[in-house]
This record gives sequence, structure tokens and C-alpha cells, in this order.
Amino acid sequence: MSQPHAAEERLRQRMLSVAQAMVAAGLNKGTSGNVGCRCGDYFLVTPSGRPVDEMQAAEMVALDFDGSPRTPGKPSSEWHFHRDILASRREINAVVHCHSPFATTLACLHREIPPFHYMIAMAGGDTIRCAPYALFGTEELSRHALAALTGRKACLLANHGMIALGRDLDDAFALAVEVETLCEQYWRALQVGEPHLLSAQQMREVLEKFKDYGRQAGDLSHNKIA
Repeated sequence: MSQPHAAEERLRQRMLSVAQAMVAAGLNKGTSGNVGCRCGDYFLVTPSGRPVDEMQAAEMVALDFDGSPRTPGKPSSEWHFHRDILASRREINAVVHCHSPFATTLACLHREIPPFHYMIAMAGGDTIRCAPYALFGTEELSRHALAALTGRKACLLANHGMIALGRDLDDAFALAVEVETLCEQYWRALQVGEPHLLSAQQMREVLEKFKDYGRQAGDLSHNKIA
């Protein structure tokens, strides 16, 4: 088992901060959800079954991309999709998974989020897809998630929750907050009727504009974790 180096220690602390911020933002409760991030040629993931208020940075589990452990501890049951996403998406360095109320509600209805609002484009496309159901912690779920995330930075997981990706931990957390907000807005609109959807051309225009919006496309630094 390897000993953590300084960069890894910083990532461990940041992961703990993100896990705590997800609870504070209402995205997770109890032991639900998890966080993972790239650390050089391996990755870190939060431990299995640990309430955030009891979790310690030292408990983050380091794994090689073949699934071999580098440090002691039991990784989150969802380590497969953390590994597979990070392995297949070199531009992505962080993955957050949550069971937030509105995203999970819509996921239980197997509803993708259509372009009812232009901010859907923050997730990378003109919809936020809903991956088919599979048992948690399985490679089948990972395959479904990877497909739903093709060309996207977020997706819903049927009867489960949500995944959000980012270039770093702050970016992934901020996108999760944005997706949950969009899910709440869409749910509220559905209480009145079917919202008017933006056209494919209108969404193309938004996606083009977002390429140089703010610091860079997908910048959501206003939600940066303190």
C-alpha cells in the first residue's frame, strides 16, 4: 500500500469538503452519494457506508484504474462508474453522485430533462439524459451511465439519482447544484402543464455562446466551495 503524497492529501481534504457541501446543499443525506477524482495515474473515491459527518479525509480510498486498492478501506460501491468515467474522459477529473430530491424524483419517472430552459446547456447538450435502471454498484450501471454521459457532463440514473462531472471537484459540485435546480424548475413547471421547449436551433445558439461564457465553457465558479 502506498503512502499519500502532498497532492493526494490536498485532494482528500477537498473531497471531504465537497461531500460536506453536498449535504449542506441538500443534495445528499446520511450515507447516500459519493465523490471521486483523478490523482495522477490513479483515482480516489469516498469510502462505503460512511455518514459525511463522521467521514475523515484519511478514509478516502485510492484505487488503480484496474480496480486494485492502493490504500486500506472499502471504497464506495459505485467505484466502477467513477473509474470508468475517469478512464474514458480525459478532460474530466472529478465525479459527484447524489440522490438529490428533484433529480431523483424525475429519475424515478424515467424522464430526461428536455430544453425547457437554456441552462440545460451547462450539462453539455440540449437534454440531460436519464440512464436505464441497473442495480447500484454494478458494471451494468456503469455502462448505462457512460452511455447517458456521451457528449454530456451530467445525467440522471433511473430510480436512483444523478451524476455530475467536472474538470475539478468545484466544477463537478457546482454542476450538480445547477442540475438539481433545473430539475426542481422542470418539476414545478410540470405541475402547471407541459413547458414550452426551446428548439434545436435555439439550443445550438446557446451551446455556441457558452463556449466563451465566463472563464470557460461550463464555468460555474459562483458556486465555488469555501
